[in-house]
Amino acid sequence: MDSGLIKGMLGGSTAELRQRVETLTVSRDASVDIAETERRRIERDLHDGVQAQLVTLAMDLGMARQKLEAGNDADPAVLALVERAHDDSKKAVADLRNLVRGIHPAVLTDRGLDAAVSSLTARSPIPVDVSIALAKRPPATIESAAYFVIAEALTNAAKHSNASLINVDAHVVDSTLRVEIRDDGVGGADIEHGGGLSGLASRVAALEGRLRVASPVGGPTIVLAELPLPADTWPPPGAPVA
Repeated sequence: MDSGLIKGMLGGSTAELRQRVETLTVSRDASVDIAETERRRIERDLHDGVQAQLVTLAMDLGMARQKLEAGNDADPAVLALVERAHDDSKKAVADLRNLVRGIHPAVLTDRGLDAAVSSLTARSPIPVDVSIALAKRPPATIESAAYFVIAEALTNAAKHSNASLINVDAHVVDSTLRVEIRDDGVGGADIEHGGGLSGLASRVAALEGRLRVASPVGGPTIVLAELPLPADTWPPPGAPVA
């Protein structure tokens, strides 16, 4: 009798806990989707609105500057103001482009992870060997997290590693997107004390993944992100690669 009573009590509690976990999972996914939608709206507004206006302003100031420089009776003080405004507007355009690129690149949305990473490697001062094999595009939040892990690792390597080669590998293992970035540099990368890697660890954790960094002094440095994929929508092992 006692055994049956305990089993009944535990069974009910387990069912309630399971329901609670499912509710929290749905709530978390909805929050992530809302944040992703809002982020993309901000990107679009920055790219199509503010950035376009700044570009137009810079062009107008450039033409005004040329006309003032060509005139014989231009006030030097006015010319200096226009020159400063023109230079400041060009710097603002460059800063905004860097900001938009840091938020979410259009190529990632339009063409996926492989093309976006190729764009990153084209700007890398260190040669990068890329191997990305995915049967189809992951969900947007997973794809975005993978991209920014790679972007941050490449940036850190360019700044600190003194490496001669970086390897980027992304493939799916047991319904998990496994992203590895390895460089042959001097090592010493740290995920524990803030910085870009620490922020990315939180971003990956929000997707029930994990980010690990192995970077002993003397190298090499390995950044590994493991991002779970929806098991009910992802192709099974052995599916053809797109």
